[in-house]
Amino acid sequence: MTETDSNPTAATRRRWRMPEEIGVVVALVAMMAVIGIARPRFLNPINLFSLLGNTTFLGMLAVGMVFLLAIREIDLSVGWMFNFSAVVAALLMVAGLDPWLAAFIGILFGAGLGLVNGLIAVTLRLPAIIVTLGTYSMFQGLSLVVNKGRAIVPADQSSSFFSVISTKLFGLVPVAALVFIVLAIAMHIVLHRTRFGYRVQAVGSNPEAAAHAGIPTNWVRLQTLVLMGAICGLSGVMYVGFRGAIDPNEGGDFVLVVIAAVIIGGTPLSGGHGTIIGAVVGMMIIQVISSGLIFFGIDATWSTFVTGAVIVLAVSLDRLIKFQRARRAERSRETLRS
Repeated sequence: MTETDSNPTAATRRRWRMPEEIGVVVALVAMMAVIGIARPRFLNPINLFSLLGNTTFLGMLAVGMVFLLAIREIDLSVGWMFNFSAVVAALLMVAGLDPWLAAFIGILFGAGLGLVNGLIAVTLRLPAIIVTLGTYSMFQGLSLVVNKGRAIVPADQSSSFFSVISTKLFGLVPVAALVFIVLAIAMHIVLHRTRFGYRVQAVGSNPEAAAHAGIPTNWVRLQTLVLMGAICGLSGVMYVGFRGAIDPNEGGDFVLVVIAAVIIGGTPLSGGHGTIIGAVVGMMIIQVISSGLIFFGIDATWSTFVTGAVIVLAVSLDRLIKFQRARRAERSRETLRS
């Protein structure tokens, strides 16, 4: 008889375990309720859907960053891959290329930038955070050279690309936000229901054991960094379609917010696990904080401080929860031994 058979209560607990993202969801709802009670205009549907739209482009990057943190990596260049991909796509549109084709090339270009990061990291056996510390400046510099330090504004925006991306269904729901939601669902399935997702979490959990099990760890690292680049490219070209332009410095400060959202959402820096849903909710929490400060009349510059404080709180709570779980597990083992 197995331990599960002899302990049906434990089996029931595992079977009916609440989703791990429930904590951040409750935190998001509580924050929205508090702000809404104090400032009822905050809960206006127009404002809420505007928040969802503001979450879209950074949220996409957070979805990709989940895979990297799950594999114990961090990409510091995501903001400039976003920017450089958007600049390339916008310049192709200015040159007269069909915007849909230009957008597709922009996504491929982003994947290529991710490939550069991956090849350097794998070939030199360096952590991605070290490699991307350098490519952060490289991509920024090249983007500024290409755009000549000026915003790129496609002159002809009559194409369906711009009208589709910037459309709001029922006058409220941005199409770009729907694309973000579809991407998040797809990546959630990839992370938790595919061989690639299993390998990402296995490598992040224990690289040596994964290698002994026959998982090509370097190939998985390379794939993950390329995926991050492709998502940056997708977010960048959609930004061009939504805003109709790309500023030369747009994206430079994205990385802190993206990593913050992923950590707040429950993906540990120690790797081995990731939650796409948590990252999406984490990004929404950051947007709610920024919007709430405005509704309360607080200087928006405080949002960076508050975001950092939320990160510290989230990491502290994560450590506390893990410590409590470890203690309970140790007590259970001692009980079984006795």
